[in-house]
Amino acid sequence: METKLHTFLNSDLLNKYLVGETSQKETEEVEFFIRNYPKAKEAYEKLQNNLEIIAKAGAVDVPKHILGNILEALDDTNNTKVIQLVQHEKTSWFSIAATAAAVLFAASTFFLYQKNQILLDENNVVIDEIYDLRSDIAKNNAMLSELSVELNRLNDPDARKYIINGNDRAKDLKTVAYINPVEKTSMIDVVKLPELPEDQHYQIWAELQDRMVNLGILDESDRKLKQIPYMEDALALSIKIGKDGDKANENNTEVAEISLKNN
Repeated sequence: METKLHTFLNSDLLNKYLVGETSQKETEEVEFFIRNYPKAKEAYEKLQNNLEIIAKAGAVDVPKHILGNILEALDDTNNTKVIQLVQHEKTSWFSIAATAAAVLFAASTFFLYQKNQILLDENNVVIDEIYDLRSDIAKNNAMLSELSVELNRLNDPDARKYIINGNDRAKDLKTVAYINPVEKTSMIDVVKLPELPEDQHYQIWAELQDRMVNLGILDESDRKLKQIPYMEDALALSIKIGKDGDKANENNTEVAEISLKNN
């Protein structure tokens, strides 16, 4: 019988018995040896204890709600399957450990996936905010650069300032012209323009020795320094009211004028 016991212990019947894979005949053989041979029983219990230790060592703490969701999903997808378990002398710890490890692995994977998705979403939000911030910084820098150029032009010692006030036809009108004969630049700042009918607008003109030159349309909605053409040897600047489509000076009504001769 010692030879049979040795042969039995060297076989894989105990392992198969732990996972429930033995046939009826093999089950009876294994249980016979466990009942009658202390060494066989000791080997079986040792296998059980080792598997229990492995199962506990592989346990991972996972939020309860995630594990509950997975178990609920397992119940829903397997509710049509009925597994008939054979009750042995002791619980099959290998089967329990395998099931627990599978469930814990699935729970851990699902938990880490959720965490990863949250981090990805947060990362995308941060990237978008960085791009928006960079865009705002670039726009602000461009505005500051433009403002610096305008201020340098206004503060240039060669720049001359002309305040143009309206006559009786437009008493509230006020604009300021800046002309630099050295740099040959002209700018105008619209301070206030009285409201006009929709088919009329304000025009700024330069008076030369032999003609009048239209320098463009003034609009109060554009409340910043506006570049206008520089006219060499201009004698005066005037603001007139014209109608849409009219380009001739004769049909326009003058509402403001300033002489450039004595400046």
